[in-house]
Amino acid sequence: MQRRARLIMAGFLLAALGLTAVPVAAQQVTVDAKTIERLENLINTQQKQLEALQQEVNQLKQTTASAQSDAKEAREVAETAKMTAQAPAEKVVTSGQERVKLVVSGQVDRAMNVANDGDQTKAYFVDNGASNSRLRLVGTARVDDDLTIGTRLEMAFAPNESSKVSQDNEESGDFFDERYADLSLASERFGKLSLGKGDTASNNSAEVDLSGTDVVQYASIADIVGGLKFRQSGNDQLTDVTVGGAFKDFDGLSRKSRLRYDTPRFHGFSLAGAVISDQRWDASLWWAAEGYGFKSGAAAAVAKINEDNVDYQYDGSFSILHQATGLNVTFSAGTKDSDNGSDPYNLWGKLGWQTKLTQYGPTSFGVDYGHSENITADDDKGDSIGVAMVQSFADYGTEIYLQYRNFSLDRDSAASVSDINVGTVGARVKF
Repeated sequence: MQRRARLIMAGFLLAALGLTAVPVAAQQVTVDAKTIERLENLINTQQKQLEALQQEVNQLKQTTASAQSDAKEAREVAETAKMTAQAPAEKVVTSGQERVKLVVSGQVDRAMNVANDGDQTKAYFVDNGASNSRLRLVGTARVDDDLTIGTRLEMAFAPNESSKVSQDNEESGDFFDERYADLSLASERFGKLSLGKGDTASNNSAEVDLSGTDVVQYASIADIVGGLKFRQSGNDQLTDVTVGGAFKDFDGLSRKSRLRYDTPRFHGFSLAGAVISDQRWDASLWWAAEGYGFKSGAAAAVAKINEDNVDYQYDGSFSILHQATGLNVTFSAGTKDSDNGSDPYNLWGKLGWQTKLTQYGPTSFGVDYGHSENITADDDKGDSIGVAMVQSFADYGTEIYLQYRNFSLDRDSAASVSDINVGTVGARVKF
């Protein structure tokens, strides 16, 4: 602004000099050389100021053009970022009801078992029965700050499910299971009421596990090769006794059509109870806590199962993880109260360690041992030992797992059978 003012003043001065020169010239007044020199110096000075001002104007135009170009580029980058950020929203599945939020999820869990049954070694390509492939639809509607209406539809799709594949049936076909068709009403103050097919109150009570290896190694140790049959020692004939029939963790009543109620949590504790068709019911106590560097979970359950020769089943489990070191221990037990004969039971324990060997996620290791008695017949004793590793790729919903396991069955009332040794490699991908 100061330069512009000087320019204007110079213009006025030149104009004034011009006007003054007219009468002087007309009157033929003599101007000395010094006056002319001063005027020339003044004109040169003003000319230099005009040139400098013109340069500043040109620079200002260039700066303005550059700023406009940068602003345009910034707007384009921001618009691209906005479109990129909005892109996932376009893939979200919407509900047919405006107030209902719908979430689609599921998983694929495939494995290869290489098993030796005392006579031959074969590779079996299976869907992992410990956590089979499935598709899930969950709808929730928030009524107010406390009350939520929920729905859940879930179906298992498991070609060659591991509990069905055996030495004489390597292609067991497709396994379908309607896991959930459930309605719920949940309140933080009053608890949760569930109606339909879903978890009974005792389901998963024998399988509390914080080790990180439960996708392949948990209390129900038979699941990964449950359909394989034991062979008689000596003549190598297949028996009708399967791994899944000889090793059970007695985990509640699984999933049934039921009416279930869960209390709110109080200091980490909650209760659940359910009534099921055919005069069955179950109840359970749950606990979870975190503090003093530990994470812990536990459950215990009783179920009236109303089976032949059995009225009640009991089970429980606990798992403790030391968060700083990753060391953990897990234990499970279950039994049935038989009216006649010896009670079948199962005991199982695992020592584990979680660490981080890669940047992608935790690496979990486990060593376990299980002992069962009186499951296939009175005085039958089963023992199993296994080692497992699971590598998680958390950002990709993926786990890769390895396992080796030995199954041994000692039979007093029937012909002896050979051990089954199995190595497993597989992956579970969640979406």
